Amino acid sequence: MNRQQRNASALPTPAQVSHLVVVEKERKSGFLHRAFPLLLLTLYAVGSVLRLALSSPFPSSFVQPSAASSFSAEPRQDVESLRTHIASETNHLQVHEENPGDPPLPCSARIDGRTEGAAAANRDGALVCCDRSHVRSDLCYARGDVRTDSRSSSILVYGAADGKSAAPATEEKIRPYTRKWDTEITRTIQEISIRPMPSAAINGSQTRACDVRHEGVPGLLLSNGGYTGNLYHEFSDGLVPLYVTAERFKGEVVLVVAEYRPWWLARYGPVLQRLTNYELVDFSRDTRVHCFSEMIVGLRIHGELIIDPWLMPNGNSIQDFQGLLREGYSSVVQPRTVPPETPPFLRPLLRSSRHDHSQQHGSSNHRPRIAIFVRKGCRVLLNLREVVRACQRIGFDVQLIEPKRSTPLDVIYRALAPADVMLAVHGAAMTHFLFMRPAAVLIQIVPLGLEKPAEEFYGGPARRLGLEYMAYNITPEESSLAKVYDRQSPVLLNTSVITSKGWMEMKKIYLDKQNVRVNVKRFTKLLAQAHTMSVDYRKGFSQQRVKD
Repeated sequence: MNRQQRNASALPTPAQVSHLVVVEKERKSGFLHRAFPLLLLTLYAVGSVLRLALSSPFPSSFVQPSAASSFSAEPRQDVESLRTHIASETNHLQVHEENPGDPPLPCSARIDGRTEGAAAANRDGALVCCDRSHVRSDLCYARGDVRTDSRSSSILVYGAADGKSAAPATEEKIRPYTRKWDTEITRTIQEISIRPMPSAAINGSQTRACDVRHEGVPGLLLSNGGYTGNLYHEFSDGLVPLYVTAERFKGEVVLVVAEYRPWWLARYGPVLQRLTNYELVDFSRDTRVHCFSEMIVGLRIHGELIIDPWLMPNGNSIQDFQGLLREGYSSVVQPRTVPPETPPFLRPLLRSSRHDHSQQHGSSNHRPRIAIFVRKGCRVLLNLREVVRACQRIGFDVQLIEPKRSTPLDVIYRALAPADVMLAVHGAAMTHFLFMRPAAVLIQIVPLGLEKPAEEFYGGPARRLGLEYMAYNITPEESSLAKVYDRQSPVLLNTSVITSKGWMEMKKIYLDKQNVRVNVKRFTKLLAQAHTMSVDYRKGFSQQRVKD
């Protein structure tokens, strides 16, 4: 049989075609009968959803606020969520009548200002609650007639013990510091008691009247204890968490400081003035009774020098915090004359020894500048002079900075502002990278055994800030420990043997007993890369200014 014959035999007969037409009509008729009820059900469901959405008290969303942790990745953007002030009673009654079965608002939402509407803010009156869900810090929230009692290290909340709340208020104790996992240091922090009191007790003979009443302004209580005195911890444990917690108030918050240290205000006053419009309250020494309508005790922390924009009400980041530092320290008025007894924080600028085109014309505008922090005591750069000469040969102008506890931060800020590169051995002075301009280069010399903290404390945060980060991990031959331990010792060849024993063991050997002598030839290659980055940035910046 040929192909044409096979194709002909495959065609249906007229009778088969007629039968197929009848079957197809019956199939379509059955489909319409089944589809019509389904269509009606679909229209009814859509109508029901629309009616529910229109009747919802949350017009901006179909979903009511979640009672999840305060570390939710869905920050509120509306203005009402930026404050924790009590809303009007009128709005409270209106919304409460519409939603009599609303679940209680989680404490974390009250602390972070995510109060969705007046009903959530007011329905249970005076209260005391705490959020202890985070490994780094505890925070508590108090609302009602809130009064300080420094003599007993207490915050008294009148009305919170009247039994009107859904959950009975109990006394809470908190150490308001952001390293609660570090039990050794946390034990040294002043413990604050938050005590619910019945309303009737206000008129009791033991109750003191309000000496200072802060009308409509919340209080924020934090501790100045712990590792305050170490630059890194002053920022990571203190200032950055303070910004995270207080920024949303836009200055309308009173800072109440436990274990207050006067030098702290002198050192960080330009920053604190941008976080509060009011004088700080020394919780321990100011025995007056300060009265608030609400108070937060403790600070929110995201991590080591970290601000997570997803967890901030305004989406702010570490760049916004850096902007706050820039505004604060650039506004400090410089004295016309420097007292002769002032220590030499800054050595004279050392010019580049490279004879390039810009030098021939007497201009240093295009020569990159490197700022080197000089350490003393431990983790000292033993061949600093050789490193300085290498920087000069490559084409850097060199600024040496020797910070001390008394060094004003605005002086260091002004020294770093024109710098293209910052260089330091691992240590607290590395924290000054927060003063560097965007796209600047940060070089960290990492001693043996400190690779992990070097990355966690400075490397990661520097990259998040937008800096070009370069780590110079030394070899055993570049460490002073090579003269103390045998060449085959795990201290030199397998540092994890020591670091796995804990922080104190690592500190005793690698932090406190180690100095550095870098291999200048190897280190110069890294300096050359940093110089190229700086020159390229300056060229690009100049070209952009010409275009603008």
